[in-house]
Amino acid sequence: MAEPAVSQGGTGLDESGVEFLRVSNLHAFYGESHILHGVDFSVRRGEVVTLLGRNGAGRTTTLKAILGLVGRRTGSVMINGVEAIDLPPHKIAQLGLGYCPEERGIFASLSCEENLLLPPTVASGGMTLEEIYAMFPNLRERRSSPGTRLSGGEQQMLAVARILRTGARLLLLDEISEGLAPVIVQALARTIRTLRSKGLTIVMVEQNFRFAAPLADRFYVMEHGRIVEGFAAAQLQDKRALLHEYLGV
Repeated sequence: MAEPAVSQGGTGLDESGVEFLRVSNLHAFYGESHILHGVDFSVRRGEVVTLLGRNGAGRTTTLKAILGLVGRRTGSVMINGVEAIDLPPHKIAQLGLGYCPEERGIFASLSCEENLLLPPTVASGGMTLEEIYAMFPNLRERRSSPGTRLSGGEQQMLAVARILRTGARLLLLDEISEGLAPVIVQALARTIRTLRSKGLTIVMVEQNFRFAAPLADRFYVMEHGRIVEGFAAAQLQDKRALLHEYLGV
């Protein structure tokens, strides 16, 4: 499948527009189950890219395979110019990756602020608590509340905020809008735009197309463990029939 036509910028890894992530011929296995069948896509520095597809298409497994959180994987995962396919997950995180899983992973016995203080630093430039609280005012108000007392929306904000503390420059976000009230979804959309403006690179897995559509620079559609289509945001209207075929939207 051809890459979407988007202009390249710069010549070095520290310049915007250059590839931050390239996944090539990625296969992933859970035991004997072969889930990903040669996934290929790339993400440029500072982009928001969304993986679209129905449940079971392999989108979440793709994020986990990038991080090495599957039983076995083969192929190539280049992160900021470093081949990561044979690295353990903690070494991959140290390349500047942050992962927000669908299940959020909030520590229920810790307060909101203790959850924020827990993550290790993987790179310089992580947000301070004050910066986090400015971005998520709800968390400031609930900073002493245990994880079990936070609403679903507050837990999702905390899960996103926690990885921003680490200094990660590539964020992998799995279904962050799922099951949340519209006002919370709108707040998360503002957060994505803010992070993009700060130069962070974001890969989102999203079932909520209305949430993802205005945020992403590019889209990849997955089916049966493969990328079947890729296109830029400017082509979205022209791809409506394709999206209806694959996603029912």
